Amino acid sequence: MSDGEPLTGEPLALDLVNTRPTGLDGHPADLIDTPRRLAAWLDLEADRLPADLTRTAPSADDLAAVRAVRGHIEAILRAVTEGNAPPPSALRALTEAQRLAPAFRELAWDGAAVTAAPRRTGPLGVRLAALLAESAADLLTDPGIGKVRQCEAEDCVLLFLPAHPRRRWCSAARCGNRARVARYYRRHKPNAVNSETEMGS
Repeated sequence: MSDGEPLTGEPLALDLVNTRPTGLDGHPADLIDTPRRLAAWLDLEADRLPADLTRTAPSADDLAAVRAVRGHIEAILRAVTEGNAPPPSALRALTEAQRLAPAFRELAWDGAAVTAAPRRTGPLGVRLAALLAESAADLLTDPGIGKVRQCEAEDCVLLFLPAHPRRRWCSAARCGNRARVARYYRRHKPNAVNSETEMGS
């Protein structure tokens, strides 16, 4: 996994917030800064999304709706993980996003049984925003919300919900490896300097 690749596998709302990692230059990067990159992120999350949300290419308006919801989710999560009250405006915005495209279950007969597929109506961005806001509501009201952590790597802002209490990094392959390499280097660097000094004397 590279730094330019979105981290996935956390609750959907966290995966969305984590599309704003720290870039190589130390400034925030945006991994869904274009409709094409939003489509790529939706493809990564396809197994967690209704099929109708991944079949249509997102527009600039769709991207704006998703990024607005991401900003509200991030503001709430940062406040809650720091033990503060979330911004009321962000809570209202997520409620409104859900209200604009409420979910319903479309009943159908598949030849053998009645099926119920989740559906929403409206433009793609409105439906995506509603689904992502609903995912945030599920996460924020879960008793485990207090366990959400920020990665302990010095230059990482990604959030995760640890399955194990000793988990420290957003990803063992990403930040965990970097931390282990840095720790190894710090432990062995003084020895290398001392060896060179001894050889020169």
